[in-house]
Formats: sequence, structure tokens, C-alpha cells
Amino acid sequence: MDSAEEALRNWLAPGRHRPGDRLPPEHDLAAMLGVSRGTLRTALQRLESSGEIVRRQGSGTFVGQMATPTAFVEGLERLEPYSMLARRRGVKLGVRDVEIEDRPVGAEVGAKFGLPDGTVLAHVSRVVLAEGEAAAYMTDVVHPDIEMPSAAALRRAFERGEMIMDVMLNQGVPIAFATTRVLPRLITPRDRVGRLFGVSQTTAVLELEETIHVTSGDVVHHSRDLFGPGGMDLHVVRGLDVERPAQVNPAASDNGPTRWSRRAAGA
Repeated sequence: MDSAEEALRNWLAPGRHRPGDRLPPEHDLAAMLGVSRGTLRTALQRLESSGEIVRRQGSGTFVGQMATPTAFVEGLERLEPYSMLARRRGVKLGVRDVEIEDRPVGAEVGAKFGLPDGTVLAHVSRVVLAEGEAAAYMTDVVHPDIEMPSAAALRRAFERGEMIMDVMLNQGVPIAFATTRVLPRLITPRDRVGRLFGVSQTTAVLELEETIHVTSGDVVHHSRDLFGPGGMDLHVVRGLDVERPAQVNPAASDNGPTRWSRRAAGA
């Protein structure tokens, strides 16, 4: 990998750019990197061949995506339905074992919703399939102030690969942010969830407990999702805000120190 390709790949890392974002024109990128346009084109060709960028004649160059073997790939920096993650990867979602039943909420969920312990609410659970294989077991509870479709309509939405968040967004719920806890969990062939996943021995799964808030800050949705082996590649990207890629040849810059070292900075 040459330095221009590496600098571009670092700048395009997930968390800084999203698939579909448009890149600056070639002459601007070349100036940012401090390389010739010929060197830049070579780097862009390599990134295009790997799918990291997409070039469209007459439209420009756009951020692409990388293939991964898991059903869902999620960074916790951004809130979006799993259906969107699957579409971006070209994964077809399905559902089975859908259950929608009214039952009391526990004290913890009731407190999140600001409701008395034991309030009866609809609980939705199902196994989400990715390309026909069980990827996740999801359970959802929605605040009673949120008007939801009928049980039959919910089932049809799940069969189309939609999530509860998709349904709420379609209903015009002003979702603002979510808080997520990530926990390890073991399931066994004797557990109900273990049987739904079809495990033959004690197996580690990833549990995501999430509460979704509207713009007022109130909680409108609580979910507990279990992802089986290969179901979720969870990552968190942390980085400084970077407006432009680092120059390949920093000595060519006349905007400040010319070397990435304490010595060059006068240390």
C-alpha cells in the first residue's frame, strides 16, 4: 500500500464518513494530500477496486463500503435501524417466531417509561433472519403514548425486513437519540432463546439493551436484542474531528510545522 492510498483510507475510516458521502474533486484531494494528480488517481483506482470508493461518470467520487462476513455491522456512533445496516450490506432479512402479547412491564422498564410497575403493555418478540439464518432474537416494548399499527400490520412490516424503529419513524415519531448497554450473555440448549437459535451447547451471545428517546428526552421504546455467533460485528470508532486528510508529504505544506515530530514542532 502506498502512502497516498493509506492516507486516503485513514481519512475515509468509518465514523468520519458514511457510505454515499461525496469526496472533494480530484484537484482538491491532491492538494490536501500534497501529491500529484497522477499519484492520487492510482490510489483512487485501488480504493475503487476494493469497493471503498465508487466513481460515477459525471457525478463524482463517493464513499463506498467494505464487505464483512457478519449479518450486521454497527458502530455505536450513529443511530439507525438494523434494516438500514442490512440494506447497505445487501443482506436480505426475514423473521420467524413472531409473538405479540400484552403483559405487565417490570419495575426497570416501567421506571424508564415513567409508568407504574405492572403496567400492561404490548411486548413484541421475534427471531430475525439474515439470508435465512437466525441472526438475532429481539424483544421490544413501546410507550403507550406512541400509536402503533395493528399486530397484523406489524407482522407484515417484520416480513419486509423492517424494525420497530422503522415503524416508529414511519409513524412520525420524533426520534432523537438512544442509549445502549452492551452485555455478554450465555445461552444453553435448554433456554428458550437457545432453542430458538438452535444451539447444541452453551454459547456466548451479545446482548444490546437500548432505550430510544424523542426530542423531549422522554423514553418511547425499550429493546433487548440478542445476537448469535456471526450475527453482529460491533465496533466503536473514536477519533479527532478531521476536516481534511493528512498530507503524504508534510514538508510541502506551508501551514504550520512540516514534520509529525516533537523536534519539527520545536520541542
